[in-house]
Amino acid sequence: MSSNTDVSLSSYDEGQGSKFIRKAKEAPFVPVGMAGFAAIVAYGLYRLKSRGDTKMSVHLIHMRVAAQGFVVGAMTLGMAYSLYKEFWAKPKP
Repeated sequence: MSSNTDVSLSSYDEGQGSKFIRKAKEAPFVPVGMAGFAAIVAYGLYRLKSRGDTKMSVHLIHMRVAAQGFVVGAMTLGMAYSLYKEFWAKPKP
């Protein structure tokens, strides 16, 4: 039984930073969605002290809806961008 040692292991040699950069170039709106989600969560934590008479559960639900809305918006823009790139921006043969 022989083993195949000619298999390319370039994806295994890739570091975390370079892998993230490569994936960000393939799908540019994924890091935008992640950054927006993190920003909304950070804002929600910042505003947690000064929420006034608003119940904690209501505040958390509003922050969750805002974060999910941003991520869904980024995913929608990413899909529109990929459709544009695949179908309309292709050079005509």
